Amino acid sequence: MAFTLTQLSALEEAIASGELSVQYDGKKVEYRSLDDLQKAYNMVRGSLLASGQLSDAGTNRGPSSLAIFSRD
Repeated sequence: MAFTLTQLSALEEAIASGELSVQYDGKKVEYRSLDDLQKAYNMVRGSLLASGQLSDAGTNRGPSSLAIFSRD
């Protein structure tokens, strides 16, 4: 099954809003839990990354560091 960016966007919106139902292209899918919704999101995102339809640029920035300065 080929996934679309529209499906990924619908899943992102549902996760952000806390809704368990997702609508796209005239279809509606109801998930049992937020965990199921997040699993679906990860599956669709992974598929889109693997097919080259989605770029991982900017989402994997690698390690970061924090410097804290104080005057003693």
